[in-house]
Amino acid sequence: MGKRVFVGNLPFSATEDQLRELFGQHGEVSSAEIVKDKFTERSRGFAFVEMATDEAAAAAVAALNQYQMDGRPLTVNEARARTESRGPRERGNRGGGEGGNRW
Repeated sequence: MGKRVFVGNLPFSATEDQLRELFGQHGEVSSAEIVKDKFTERSRGFAFVEMATDEAAAAAVAALNQYQMDGRPLTVNEARARTESRGPRERGNRGGGEGGNRW
């Protein structure tokens, strides 16, 4: 299995096809996904690209970190593993708002 690469400072106009083409110059791209706002579907300015091999991922990071895309220097590095600490949030009483027993 390959490695996921984080791509930050992405121009909002960038497309997944552009990422596949750019990263494809350094090895086989398994997938490219621009992270989008769930309500507006607008890019959040970062993406994850999965390269087919570790060597391709390393080559892409070395070549594309600080690469200028539409005038913006990309931040490209190996993606960190997701942590499991992001569980459901507890909703405590923080004052204000509606509800509660007010007599």
